[in-house]
Amino acid sequence: MSRMLRAGAIMAAGTMVSRLTGFLRTALLAAAIGTFALGDAYNAAYQIPYILFDLLLQGVLSSVVVPLIVRAQKNDPDGGQAFEQRLMTLAVVVLAGVALIGVLIAHPIMELYVASNWSAHKVDVAATLARFLLPQIALFGIGAMAGAILNTRDRFGAPMWAPVLNNIVVIGVLIAYLKIGTDDIEKVTDGELALLGLGTTAGIVAQTIVLVIALHRVGFRFRPRFGLRDSGLGQAARTAVWTFVFVGVNQLGFWVTTKLATGAGDQAEGAGNSAYAYAFQLFQLPYGIIAVSVITAMLPRMSRFVADGDMDSARGEFSSGVRLVSSVIVPSSLLLLVLGPAVTTLIFSWGRMTTGDARYIGYVLMVFGLALVPFSIFQLLLRVFYSFGDTRTPAAIAGINVTINATLSLIVYFTLPARYIVIGMAFSFMVTYVIGSGVAWTLASRRVGGLGGREVAAGLSRMFAAAIPAAAAALAVLWVIRELAGIDTVSSAVVLAVGGGAGLLLYLLAAHRLRVPEVGSIIGLVTSRVGR
Repeated sequence: MSRMLRAGAIMAAGTMVSRLTGFLRTALLAAAIGTFALGDAYNAAYQIPYILFDLLLQGVLSSVVVPLIVRAQKNDPDGGQAFEQRLMTLAVVVLAGVALIGVLIAHPIMELYVASNWSAHKVDVAATLARFLLPQIALFGIGAMAGAILNTRDRFGAPMWAPVLNNIVVIGVLIAYLKIGTDDIEKVTDGELALLGLGTTAGIVAQTIVLVIALHRVGFRFRPRFGLRDSGLGQAARTAVWTFVFVGVNQLGFWVTTKLATGAGDQAEGAGNSAYAYAFQLFQLPYGIIAVSVITAMLPRMSRFVADGDMDSARGEFSSGVRLVSSVIVPSSLLLLVLGPAVTTLIFSWGRMTTGDARYIGYVLMVFGLALVPFSIFQLLLRVFYSFGDTRTPAAIAGINVTINATLSLIVYFTLPARYIVIGMAFSFMVTYVIGSGVAWTLASRRVGGLGGREVAAGLSRMFAAAIPAAAAALAVLWVIRELAGIDTVSSAVVLAVGGGAGLLLYLLAAHRLRVPEVGSIIGLVTSRVGR
């Protein structure tokens, strides 16, 4: 537990600063381009490099590459250096080629992802933005491989801190765009689109440079290696087949979501893809700060325990991870449910965004808050399978998830008024991960011989018991201030400061009384670091 906390603390600090600067970046983006058609076009194009990168490499990193690097470091005479160089070479060459092809076919790609009722001009704008953004794929490959190698050497800081520089660069670009650009998709110029697209890509360039420097400092020296014979990459390719299926199935689900959300936005301006995307980014803040940090530190160790046949330690690692993550995720979930509109009103009621547009994002965020616990536990459960090198089971579960989510989202799209479609889609997401977590837990428990379900359930019960008074206190503050002053940016700041602060204090006190040790561990770690 203490080692996980130390590793998690380093990553959580970097992730927190990254997410906070990401808050500012997202707020400026909304202020600059709004949540109408131009915002929807940018957010759709922005996701394309991530989609292609996920299809080709991202999922393979956590499920296949990290365990293989660990084994190569343990078994190869050179400590795995040649294997790491071959992986880096392969990633750079393949992803650079994909980036080039993507730029050439950006227009048909965007036609595939945006609503079918979009005008030709709107699709052209989205495609132009995509051409500026797609070169990021090659940089993603360099950065992701650098991060994987650093993580296997227990160097977690740089991968978590590098995005901060990315955000700072893009924040500067958005400030410039806010002064000279427009949010009207019918009036936007090619120069303004270049500023948005190339400025976003410049942030990824800066992030990649930081990771390359960090990799050099731990002793890694890149030397292109194209010889794949006896490299172990054949094993990686065979193992990765089901990971590609997993990622592909998830991206099919994302395609359905984007298609429906852009369609909803075309019917009701401000209630489409941008509102969904911004709410989803905020929903992932608690998950990104604590869960991603714990997962990143947990997977290499679980892989080592499984490789050594030490199932007891593997179970203990997972159980500790779930309880540690839940001690933050549970209160965050309930507070998002209560304070979602106050959060988004404070963040987004600037520039070209109205208070009503910002508050609508908050309604979507409230529903996403319900999904935070099952979503986080689901992601932890996947690492149980990955530590065994099992990528087939996650692919099968992904198929179940996408089927449920797509079916529910289609029902929502064709039955709800346009203004409520993306709110309903967030609810579909929540239902999907409740079911998916149950299925994944059952299968993972069989694989490991039990996951300490009673202990985890008891811990979660205490955490919810401690969090409910916190959410009630925040709700009371929200009600009082809304009755006295309404909800605007100033009153939202008061609600978050008073209601959020009171809720946090009550949670900490209740958790202490209910003997939730993970909260005490986190507080003790923070206190010791501040004391230094």
